[in-house]
Amino acid sequence: MKYPDPSRAQWRKSSYSGNTGNCVEVADLGNAVALRDSTDPQGTVLVLSRDEWRAFTKHARSKEIGT
Repeated sequence: MKYPDPSRAQWRKSSYSGNTGNCVEVADLGNAVALRDSTDPQGTVLVLSRDEWRAFTKHARSKEIGT
């Protein structure tokens, strides 16, 4: 699957990031979702398909990360 170029994406910060500066940003790419570290916006971007994004958020909500 070919994904759109995330360099032109409109990024938004997680509402759970708080004021610590350690933020995750996400961008809707249409057929995919991109994630990046807001402290390094020129750094690595992780692009997930919609199915991968749903699985990721489902797992994150289950509070099983790190176990």
